Amino acid sequence: MTIPRYWREFQHRYRLIGTKCPKCGRIYFPPREVCPYCHRESIGKMQKVEIKNTGKVYSYTVIHQDVPDFKFLKPYLFIIAEMDSGVKVSGQLVDVSPEDVRIGMPVRISFRRIREEDRAGIIEYGYKFIPDE
Repeated sequence: MTIPRYWREFQHRYRLIGTKCPKCGRIYFPPREVCPYCHRESIGKMQKVEIKNTGKVYSYTVIHQDVPDFKFLKPYLFIIAEMDSGVKVSGQLVDVSPEDVRIGMPVRISFRRIREEDRAGIIEYGYKFIPDE
């Protein structure tokens, strides 16, 4: 198997995989081994679920401070999104100006370049949010 194919087929690589408690039905992202509400009844029984990639802005902030991996992106938006699956996920919001963001704004997840390692030239990808209007 080629290296690119291996990473494409890696379960969590291009999808958001969470867990669902079979007892209470709560969904968690990132995945959990035990439901904090059902405790013992959920040990070893948590089910993997794919988180829908659409949701709405629940909360947001504009970051102006220098952070090494984001120094050329400032100011940048960081949001908490309530996904259509019911779980809240945090991440960077791109392709929109800070003045156009509002609570309840529809967003979706897009897999994008996160950063590049200087020495090795390895590019890391991950999810970011984009407007879905």
